[in-house]
Amino acid sequence: MPVAYLPSPVRSVWHLGPVPIRAYAICAVLGVAAALWLADWRYRRRGGRPGEILDIATVAVPVGLLGARIYSVVTEPHLYFGPGRDWVDMLRIWEGGLGIAGAVAAGAIAAWAYCRRAGLDLAQVAGAAAPALAVAQAIAAWGNWFSQKLYGAPSTLPWAVAIAPVHRVAGYVSDATFQPIFLYESIWDLIVAAAVIFAMRRFALTGDRAFALYAGLYAVGRWCAESLRIDNSPRLFGFATNQVAMAVVLALATGYLYGTRARRPAPPPRLPVSAAARRQLTLAGPTADADIASLDSIDETDQRPDSGQPAAGPG
Repeated sequence: MPVAYLPSPVRSVWHLGPVPIRAYAICAVLGVAAALWLADWRYRRRGGRPGEILDIATVAVPVGLLGARIYSVVTEPHLYFGPGRDWVDMLRIWEGGLGIAGAVAAGAIAAWAYCRRAGLDLAQVAGAAAPALAVAQAIAAWGNWFSQKLYGAPSTLPWAVAIAPVHRVAGYVSDATFQPIFLYESIWDLIVAAAVIFAMRRFALTGDRAFALYAGLYAVGRWCAESLRIDNSPRLFGFATNQVAMAVVLALATGYLYGTRARRPAPPPRLPVSAAARRQLTLAGPTADADIASLDSIDETDQRPDSGQPAAGPG
């Protein structure tokens, strides 16, 4: 064993009386809570009403949880079927095996349906949720540190993670430390969150395009993470099924970004000048005459049909 390494937790389950408290579930709940707080904060900053993100979450989170389990069953059926397996494990979501891609896809569909029914701007919701989802995934990834399930080839790097013999993949029992894929994935997810926020500000991305950017960047990181795994994951076309799924997500995200490359956020509407504001300027005396004339010119400009030519500046 190397001198420096990342130790794995001794326990992943605690008991509160007869109730088991699992670290994997705690990390997932913390991730969801952080995502809801960040998405709600970003949504309200852009003019959204308080509470609307939480209302959407009451539908999107349960549906996303169902989608996460379905994705896991489809891409990794050997965990639930076959010799020595019990199909009832599909219902034990607290023991892990949640496919984040399935959670995001199902949750996004549920959010779309809710927004459509409630008359909410889906693009605005998507723009608020995109970096928040990446942060949630960065937190939830640490559940794999406790469960000792997501790791790569043997390694002696200072940040290699120690894996207990009972959790080691067959053929690697004599090795003690491995590549911490969960750590790489967590760091990448934080980079994705920062990149999406930067791109929204720098390139004026609409909310839907920001969500597509998040999906594409996440797919790249997840594809690379899957390439480091050493367990016997099901394969399709020579690649792990998760890699194939991420390639599809990346292709869809890239196509959407290209197809909507000319889309820009709508400018905020100009508020009309109230009569009260005009009276206050009038009472201010002769020095306000220029301000009143400026307001009148703005109103006339707003009412003038768009001629396709830029407005002339003062001077």
